[in-house]
Amino acid sequence: MPAPDLLNAELTLTGRITTASNATFLGSVGDTTVVYKPIAGEKALWDFPDGFLAHREVAAFLVSEALGWNVVPRTWLRDGPFGEGMVQLWQETDPEQSAVDLVASEHVPETGWKQVLEGQDENGRMVALIHEDSPALRRMAVFDVVVNNADRKGDHILAMQGGHRHGVDHGLTFHRDHKLRTVLWGWLGDALTDEERDGIDRVIEGLSGDLGRNLADLLSAEEIASLATRCARLRLAGRFPAPSGEMSAVPWPLF
Repeated sequence: MPAPDLLNAELTLTGRITTASNATFLGSVGDTTVVYKPIAGEKALWDFPDGFLAHREVAAFLVSEALGWNVVPRTWLRDGPFGEGMVQLWQETDPEQSAVDLVASEHVPETGWKQVLEGQDENGRMVALIHEDSPALRRMAVFDVVVNNADRKGDHILAMQGGHRHGVDHGLTFHRDHKLRTVLWGWLGDALTDEERDGIDRVIEGLSGDLGRNLADLLSAEEIASLATRCARLRLAGRFPAPSGEMSAVPWPLF
């Protein structure tokens, strides 16, 4: 859990992130820089009519912690200038790195990257959506399957110094129905590693203990049951799933 001062000390706003679809602010709690998304600033979505997006963001952090991979930066609920909302530690990314990219089709790297799809840009040139082939990004892809992430855009992946990758913007998660939309399809059909299977096992075990009890304050019983089912199915299959259903397998826009 966050330190007591992060929960109770004054949250001061320093700016607004205008590219976000919901009200999103940059702020500080003492010397700590944070992102604040008040529930009052959430826009209603037809396919996520139940519960608050802020609750889903906190639930995603709890599952990330259970997996043990530090995918989601520390996230919690607290009061702020516009009422209760999600607060998350701000992350300074490495501007020299990018985990996901659009490149000319003839310039797709031969190694170290996975191609997801190919299409035409606004000028009719062939381009490819690619992402790096790294253990950190694989773990994020597993996390997205587990939480049923409906909005893993390229810009929702933060490239950190040292090779770590953080995922952010997890308001569209934990739907009871299949909603997986992601740019991280490069390992489709690949077998899960021992580390990835162990992480899923920790979530399954946690749902019978503290994780399940904490999620009960944030998600519906049906959503938690669906989470358990996804974990069990993924563990049994032992490999990355393929897209399914009639909906798009990638979010739009991609970034």
